[in-house]
Amino acid sequence: MWELERSSSDKPGCSLLAVIGRGRLGTAIAAALRDAGFDVRGPLGRNADPAGADAILLCVPDGAISDVAAQIPAGPLLGHCSGATGLDALAPHEAFSLHPLMTVTEAGAAFAGAGAAIAGTSDRALALAGELARALGLIAVEIAEADRAAYHAAASIASNFLVTLEAAAERIAATAGADRALLAPLVRATVENWAAMGPERALTGPVARGDEATVARQRAAVVGRASELLPLFDALVEATRTLAREGSVAREGSVAREGEGAPA
Repeated sequence: MWELERSSSDKPGCSLLAVIGRGRLGTAIAAALRDAGFDVRGPLGRNADPAGADAILLCVPDGAISDVAAQIPAGPLLGHCSGATGLDALAPHEAFSLHPLMTVTEAGAAFAGAGAAIAGTSDRALALAGELARALGLIAVEIAEADRAAYHAAASIASNFLVTLEAAAERIAATAGADRALLAPLVRATVENWAAMGPERALTGPVARGDEATVARQRAAVVGRASELLPLFDALVEATRTLAREGSVAREGSVAREGEGAPA
């Protein structure tokens, strides 16, 4: 993990940072870094001239990173905020990346306490990525180039796919006269339990209990009210069965290990 202790000086490592990209992320990061004491220009449009900046951070879609980078003259440190894209997209610049592991909506984002993946093609570039993370209140972890796609897949499953899953739950709940406000406390508690205890101990419900009769009734309800969600339901039931079995094996192993140390 990147060392995030503050240095003896709070002066930013770059005198002027240009943020390119006027979307949600660029707007949020520019504002947060400005509040943290950085001299920030932007967010700028993709074709803006960042002359005078000694570091530039691209907050543009992944597919546009290489094209925008190619327009920037050599000299400044150049970074991007993509989770899945490697630093080769910024070649031949001295490059870094900073990917806040936080969802950013139209309302903005609270970065403090969230994770971040950082990387750099030089010690100087990596140091700036760490400094920007620290200024945003992020907990930075250096992710290797070969691991970026896996890291970003995990992020998508944890955040994007969770919203897709809750949308499915919301749709089925609506057929019973309930809305997402009824489900939201359950979702929050489940996520907190997962974070505190891990998946095996946090798992509850009919699949975890082996209550196949209830699972069958649920499946029939899905067929009758939202049949297009049946493949998702079946896949999740099977994945949950696997998780429940793994949790049971782990608990049995723990009990056995504890028994080995018990007096005869």
